[in-house]
Amino acid sequence: MAASGDPAPSGPPGPSGTPGAAPPRRVPEAVHRRRWAILTVLLFSLLIVVLDNSILNVAMKTIAAPAPTGLGATQSQLEWAINSYTLVFAGILFTAGLLGDRLGRKKVLLFGMVVFGIGSVLSALAGSPGELITFRAVMGFGGAFVMPATLAIIMNVFERDEQPKAIGIWAGAVGLAIAIGPVTGGILLEHFWWGSVFLVNVPIVIVGLIAMVLLVPDSKDPKPGRLDPVGVLLSVVGLVLLVYGIIKGGQLADFSDPEVFGTAGGGLLVLVLFVLHERRSAHPAIDVRYFRNPAFSAAVTSIALVFFALMGTTFFIVFYTQSVRGYSPLESGLLLLPIAVAQMFFAPRARLVVERFGARVVCTVGMLLVAATTAGFLLLDQDTPIWVLEVLFFFQGTAMAHIMPPATVSIMQSLPREKAGSGSAVNNTFRQVGGALGVAVLGSLLSTTYRDGISGTLDDVPGLSDSARHAAGESIEGTLGLAEKLGPSGKALVGPAQDAFIHAMHITVTGASAVALLGAAVVALFLPGKAAAAAAGRSRPEAEKEQAGADA
Repeated sequence: MAASGDPAPSGPPGPSGTPGAAPPRRVPEAVHRRRWAILTVLLFSLLIVVLDNSILNVAMKTIAAPAPTGLGATQSQLEWAINSYTLVFAGILFTAGLLGDRLGRKKVLLFGMVVFGIGSVLSALAGSPGELITFRAVMGFGGAFVMPATLAIIMNVFERDEQPKAIGIWAGAVGLAIAIGPVTGGILLEHFWWGSVFLVNVPIVIVGLIAMVLLVPDSKDPKPGRLDPVGVLLSVVGLVLLVYGIIKGGQLADFSDPEVFGTAGGGLLVLVLFVLHERRSAHPAIDVRYFRNPAFSAAVTSIALVFFALMGTTFFIVFYTQSVRGYSPLESGLLLLPIAVAQMFFAPRARLVVERFGARVVCTVGMLLVAATTAGFLLLDQDTPIWVLEVLFFFQGTAMAHIMPPATVSIMQSLPREKAGSGSAVNNTFRQVGGALGVAVLGSLLSTTYRDGISGTLDDVPGLSDSARHAAGESIEGTLGLAEKLGPSGKALVGPAQDAFIHAMHITVTGASAVALLGAAVVALFLPGKAAAAAAGRSRPEAEKEQAGADA
């Protein structure tokens, strides 16, 4: 743990009421001086992990092309190239956070970066869709060790009063990576082969590793207690089964399928057993009593719900810009830049609004803005001026910038500094599961509605086999692919395909907007108000002071 007994400078009356007393500095002076350089290094590791998922989205079309242009991957194989990463990443996240607290966050971060770099090289050189799926899982395994470590280290190199600003920058970097991924992917695909979208990670990993070794301090829980292997095993099995069921339900567009119901239901059952085990364990992997704290549980829920709505929406917007509007992958990526600009500008400044109005008000308004901008996609059709989409993206980024930082601060400051890895892992796990659910559920709704809308048109195509009709009805890309194969006669499919997609998109964004409204209600009802948060903030430094004395 990054702790120090350095005397704090004199100041206003401290929480104990003693004039001039202030909470003792928990961060050593040498670490404190280079804290912003450390944050910069951490952001590089965060960027490649988040960027990699968004960069792959624009490469899917190329990877689906026959060799030598691509790998000739089917729609299902493309989905698993994304989902294998998500499945392993979400399943290991919680365990990775625990290991960081126990073994040292810097060690875990370096390990994750090395594995992620190796996985990137292997993915770039994959010779078949099966190899790509396997190597993407390796990247997910490495990424799971990177993501929670970055946030945990931030909590241990910044004092409490600067943590909101640092977390705001951290959250802004996440939004930047999501937005610049498609731009980077589009540029690379215009000049290089598809594997370049993975190989671009390697130099960043190498530079990041060198900088981390030189700058980043190690920290861990000084009293981690006994290992809880049963709890760790239950968490991994439960999360993997749950996320697999969610992903499979999205693929099949049928959440009542026995495979989906069995795996997702089994995952939920195992997670219930995990909670029961943790409540009774003398040395739990995570103290589930943290969820009794509204500042923790409401913030975690809000993050899951906002990512459900946003990831589900951004999943299909690429198809709108490319398949309906005809933009290239690079142009489609550039259209996402307003999200990045808004997040980069507002996320580091969100703390100023929170200081004035409180996290509950700011997060509630942010969730309402997410709901409004998501509903705004109802304005989009084949010929809507593109500036309308850009305005919606900007306000969506603004909303995220006022939800993620205060919600993350609320989660992380609800826990002892020694448990920063666990807190970060919970934060990222709920975000990942929420995003996976959003893509699966909203993607399933989009697919089902689209198939219903295009089925009549496909039935009228003469000589079309049942399997070809089924493949063409899976997505607008499937229909347009069939239209291209049919030549001039296939042009009649383009208009109905675009109409069916627009209708399906409108139905889907209505569902996403409703989920965002649910998130706003959760935040408004359960996240502590400004007065309660201030009271908790006054009592926390005293508790940290007592803990510092106990550690000494």
